[in-house]
Amino acid sequence: AGPVESRNESAMSELVPEPRQKPVVPMKPTGINANLLGYIGIDTIIEQMRKKTMKTGFDFNIMVVGQSGLGKSTLVNTLFKSQVSRKSSGWNREEKIPKTVEIKAISHIIEEGGVKMKLTVIDTPGFGDQINNENCWEPIEKYINEQYEKFLKEEVNIARKKRIPDTRVHCCLYFISPTGHSLRPLDLEFMKHLSKVVNIIPVIAKADTMTLEEKTEFKQRVRKELEVNGIEFYPQKEFDEDLEDKTENDKIRQESMPFAVVGSDKEYQVNGKRVLGRKTPWGIIEVENLTHCEFALLRDFVIRTHLQDLKEVTHNIHYETYRAKRLNDNGGLPPMTVETEENHESNL
Repeated sequence: AGPVESRNESAMSELVPEPRQKPVVPMKPTGINANLLGYIGIDTIIEQMRKKTMKTGFDFNIMVVGQSGLGKSTLVNTLFKSQVSRKSSGWNREEKIPKTVEIKAISHIIEEGGVKMKLTVIDTPGFGDQINNENCWEPIEKYINEQYEKFLKEEVNIARKKRIPDTRVHCCLYFISPTGHSLRPLDLEFMKHLSKVVNIIPVIAKADTMTLEEKTEFKQRVRKELEVNGIEFYPQKEFDEDLEDKTENDKIRQESMPFAVVGSDKEYQVNGKRVLGRKTPWGIIEVENLTHCEFALLRDFVIRTHLQDLKEVTHNIHYETYRAKRLNDNGGLPPMTVETEENHESNL
């Protein structure tokens, strides 16, 4: 029995592997940046894009159109919480009503949280203020197309700029007078002509002049009239990219549009808080209170949720439509002028 047991023991000892030594972990190289040895994944591209975009900044161009006295400048100033639009001090004897529609563009650099945005506010004094307002939208349409033309010329240059200055109108706030009845023929004609070239957002100005019931009825009537006349306002149904976008935009189209708003750049004390509002004999109308008006919904819509989409629709839809038509009409290139000929010669 002795020799058998010893043979088994020797066999077992052969089968059991010897414990291996653990590999020596090399020390972290001191010459390499520690950030390179951190997390690596495809989603880091988002951070790269964020940094690059923050360096270059953004352009956003907003146009306001409507009759004098509807609070256009005040609303834009309230929207961006700064004096970005010309201060309307009311009409006085020195100021004359413009005989034709003028275009006034004011640019500002707004910085918040390290993000820079070049905001351009385009005002249209004189619109709808004449006895005869026939074709008064033509200077506005001409201005919008001129910005597309300017961008197109920069694009087709042989030696074009790395970053083309963007002066195209990304958003047009159209101010509807709070009559409580229906849209005027001028409103319908303007939106019919310009909805094909720019993103129009209809806004009912000075909504505090109507009761809550009148405001609800007027909003429904305006929506119905726009639908009957085949006028597409932003966000357009055909540009919804997926089901999520469609659901969100349908809610805006059916419930919020047109936004009934009140603008004010004056602050008042309400329940121990400073709020923007308008003082009346019956109390203070709070601009940012949803039970008083829909200003907060408009601000969220234009700035928080749809600002980038407004820019993309302008570039991919309205500008592309203009570009395709111009290149088709002129055999592939814009018509040569003395200025463009000189540019080409200097480039060559």
